[in-house]
Amino acid sequence: MKRTGEQGTAEKRTAEKRTVDKGTAGTTTPQARPIRLGPRSLLTLALVSAVGLAALGWPLFAPPTSQVSAHSQDAPWLFAGLLVLLVAVVAATISESGLGPKAVAMLGVLAATGAALRPIGAGTAGIEPMFFLMLLSGRVLGPGFGFVLGSLSMFASALLTGGVGPWMPFQMLAMGWFTMGAGLLPGPDRIRGHAERLMIAAYGFLAAFAYGALTNLAGWPFIDRLASNIAFDPDAGVPANLARFVAYCLATSLGWDLGRALVTVILTLTLGPAILKALRRATRRAAFEAPVTFDEPAR
Repeated sequence: MKRTGEQGTAEKRTAEKRTVDKGTAGTTTPQARPIRLGPRSLLTLALVSAVGLAALGWPLFAPPTSQVSAHSQDAPWLFAGLLVLLVAVVAATISESGLGPKAVAMLGVLAATGAALRPIGAGTAGIEPMFFLMLLSGRVLGPGFGFVLGSLSMFASALLTGGVGPWMPFQMLAMGWFTMGAGLLPGPDRIRGHAERLMIAAYGFLAAFAYGALTNLAGWPFIDRLASNIAFDPDAGVPANLARFVAYCLATSLGWDLGRALVTVILTLTLGPAILKALRRATRRAAFEAPVTFDEPAR
């Protein structure tokens, strides 16, 4: 009788293992979400995104008669405010999700790996493999995990490389958006295989340029307009400043953004299948959404 029970338990574990392995091979099993966006975290994320967009885009929307440009020296206060809001988003998202130890471990490993990858190729034509890892992690683990991972990875890399400054919250916010967007792409139940990799690569290519444009907006308004004809001019209208900003991006960061986009596409198409399979297998093995149960002690 006891042997029959043990045999049944072994068969059950074997069936579960086959289900997990089959899921990682590319079935339509829903992906696990270690961090989910609830009402509180969505509200906080919407608030910080609105503040971040206003802080980044005011030069393109403020009319020449606006007094906003008179506060261009308030960047340190904006830095502090955005940093506090970003911390609030991360805290609200984590607390609302009831983040377990397995999800914390995966978040820490991926954030540390991303921070370590960022210095590779720094200053060399935009060779930044960090974006590739953030892209695939957000795709597998969802938008909530993606935003938290992108923000934390950029914060950790800034501490690692000594890149702490008024630009850091904007980089954290842009990376959070970039990684979260990957998690909002159509799920594997709709697009799989080679088509999925092409979709991820196309998103990564476009998002690499969007990231470059957003981070350029953080510093462009503070360039001395007397030193360059592509700097922000508070006396010019929106179309003129938009043309100046496009010229600024083409002149200063096009090569870097193109390098980042191409590296992201190449790594996604070559290493993407293996990384996606490993991440999906790890999330299913971790069983983030499975309720924790405790067996009764043997008598």
